[in-house]
Amino acid sequence: MYDGANRRAAPPVAARRSLPPGPAVPRRRIAAVSEGFPAADTSPPADSQPRICSARGCRAPAAWALRWNNPRLHTPERRKTWLACVEHRQSLGDFLGARGFLREVAPAGGSPTLDT
Repeated sequence: MYDGANRRAAPPVAARRSLPPGPAVPRRRIAAVSEGFPAADTSPPADSQPRICSARGCRAPAAWALRWNNPRLHTPERRKTWLACVEHRQSLGDFLGARGFLREVAPAGGSPTLDT
């Protein structure tokens, strides 16, 4: 007679499926090739795209460039840039400043990492 109380469940690893051996190919490229789309990136150059705020969910035009670096990862002269609209300039600056990452704030048009 079957006793369900003594039945052991399979370990979670057994439920996972393994991928077939072979070179890893990104799914996005597979879909693009199989659907007849060009494999190369055909998006417009970065300089023609509008600069928008880096805050999550914000689509407002950027007015400020917050230049920062993580001293544990980057050399002292390296600068990364977050863009901020007028509304999010303070909150993004506070976030970077609390971690000691913020180096300078400048108008977005003068960002050396964006204007190459």
